[in-house]
Amino acid sequence: MGCAISVYRAGGNKKQMKIPVVTVFVPSIRVPINSSFQKHLKGVVPKDLTDRLTSFRNQIGLLAQQTDASAAPELLRALEEYLSLLVGLTDQELGFQELIEFKWKSLDDGLQEISVADSWFELLSVVHMMAMLTLMEANSKLIPYQTVSNETVESTDSVRCAVELLVKAAGYLQFCLHEILVRIPPHIKMKLPVDLQEKVLEAAYIQALGQGTEMQLASAVQSKNATLSVKRRLACEQLSFFSQAHYSLSTCDNLNGYGKKHLSFIKWKYLEAKAAAYYYHGIITDKGSEPSCHISAVCCFLAAEEILTESKKACLNFCLTAPVTRAPTAWGAMKHLNKKIPETAAKKSQMYAYLLEQEKSLKVLPELPEFELSLKADEYQMPNKDAAWDCEKWKITTQTLKTHFTDEDDK
Repeated sequence: MGCAISVYRAGGNKKQMKIPVVTVFVPSIRVPINSSFQKHLKGVVPKDLTDRLTSFRNQIGLLAQQTDASAAPELLRALEEYLSLLVGLTDQELGFQELIEFKWKSLDDGLQEISVADSWFELLSVVHMMAMLTLMEANSKLIPYQTVSNETVESTDSVRCAVELLVKAAGYLQFCLHEILVRIPPHIKMKLPVDLQEKVLEAAYIQALGQGTEMQLASAVQSKNATLSVKRRLACEQLSFFSQAHYSLSTCDNLNGYGKKHLSFIKWKYLEAKAAAYYYHGIITDKGSEPSCHISAVCCFLAAEEILTESKKACLNFCLTAPVTRAPTAWGAMKHLNKKIPETAAKKSQMYAYLLEQEKSLKVLPELPEFELSLKADEYQMPNKDAAWDCEKWKITTQTLKTHFTDEDDK
C-alpha cells in the first residue's frame, strides 16, 4: 500500500487488520521477484559473479516480504551491496544493458508484476526502493507514542532524525530523476509503471523536502529561541514545496488509486502549510501601527481559520482514500495552531471590528511573502563498480549476445 506499513505487511498476513498511522507518506513499494541470472549470463560472465548477483537480488526480495519496518536498515545495506554489482550490467562496453529481464512486483496494487529488459530500469527500481525504505524509516521515527491519556509524546531527537532521513530520501529520488531516468530509452520509459514516471518521482522528491520543512517548523514551534519570522518563513517554504509537489502529481497522466491517495496527502499538507503561513504572516502584520496593518492581519487570521477547516476535511479524505489509513494525533506546529488559529481569529475580529466596518475597502487578503527554499536534498553518490567486473581473468566473448542465445536455443 502507499504507506509506511507496506513492507512489513508484504508477507501476506491477511489476518492483520491494523490500520497504519501515516505521518510521512510512502508513495509506493516495489520488490524484486526471485530470479536467476545464470541463463542470461552463462558463458559470458563468471559463475561466481552471476551467483552473487542472483543471491543479493533474491535476498532483497526475501527480506522485503518476511520482515517488518525495523529491517529497513538491513535492506538498505543489501541494496547498496547489490548496486555495486549491478553497475557492471549498465556498462555500455560490456553490452549487457538489454540482456536480462528484470521482474518486480508492486505491493500496492494486488501484486501486479512488471518485467523490463533494461539494466537501467533495474537500477532505477533499486534506488527508488531505497528512497521508499528511507521514507518508511522517517515515518517510524514519527509515529506518535500514545500515553494513557492519548496525548502525543514528541521527541526532538526523533524529529531531527526524521529530517535527516527525509533529505536522504530526497537525494535518492533526485538521483533517480537526474542520473538514471535520463539514461532509459524512450520506448522503455513508456512501459514504466506510474510510480516510476518522471512526474511522480518529482512529486515524491519535493514532498520529502516539504515534510522535512514541516519537521523544522515543528521544532521551531517548540523552541523558545525561534522568532515569528523564522516560523513564517518555514511555513511559507513548506507551502511552496507542497504547491510544487501538487502541481507535478496533478499533471501526471493515468494516476491509479494509490496515486490518488498520494495526491490527497499532498493536498492535506498543502492546506496545513497555507493555514500556518497566513497565521504567522497575520501575527507579524498585526505588529504594524497603521489601521491597514490590523485589517490585513484579521484577513489573514480569518483565511487561516477557513483553510484550517478545509485541511481537516482534506485529512479525512486522505485517511478514507484506499488503502484506509490513520492520521497521527495532532502534533508539532498543527497541535499548537489547531487551537491558536480559531482563538486568534475570534479575538482579533472582535478587537478590530470597528476598523473592519469603517475601512471596508481595505479588507483584502494580502499575498504571502516568497522565500528561497532552504532545505536541500542530500547528494547521493552511486557506489563504485565491484572490482569483479574489472578482473582480467575473464574476457567477454566476441560473439554477439543475441547470436549466442539463438545458438543455445537451437542446440
